[in-house]
Amino acid sequence: MDLFITGVRRLSQLCGILSALTLAAAVLVVCQMVVMRYLLNESTVWQTEFAVYSLVGATLIGSPYVLLQRGHVNVDLLPLYLPHRGRLVLAFVASLTALVFCAALTYSGAELWLDAWQGGWKTSSIWALPLWIAYAPIPIGIGLLCLQYLADLLCLATGRAMPFGLDPEARP
Repeated sequence: MDLFITGVRRLSQLCGILSALTLAAAVLVVCQMVVMRYLLNESTVWQTEFAVYSLVGATLIGSPYVLLQRGHVNVDLLPLYLPHRGRLVLAFVASLTALVFCAALTYSGAELWLDAWQGGWKTSSIWALPLWIAYAPIPIGIGLLCLQYLADLLCLATGRAMPFGLDPEARP
């Protein structure tokens, strides 16, 4: 179990690095687009699409890392007022619900990706990017998010992590 949790943690950290690199690439491409368009008065063909798909892909691929760091939006008012056992139940319910939702999204994203792959779908722009590339971050990123939720559930179940990161004695 420790090997699984450590492996998923490392994968999530790798996702964070890939996400940051993708964001940096999008920023560089936008800067290049500005120079091409406004300083050199040249047309830009692929830059806008690249920036949009990169930002969306970085968001999806980076989501396991955000969960690992507890960076998702979280309202902790209710957990603060619950006793430890209530926090534990709430954490399990919330994580299981999120896991089921993410599993369904991974499945749907994989179907979309496969349709784009088999159908040879391309964007309607001059660049004509194959859409399987643009759709790949959905099943990959959300599938890895499922693994991170599963690792979090295992940590909760075995006492390796406290619900919502709160000390059992914490009170407002």
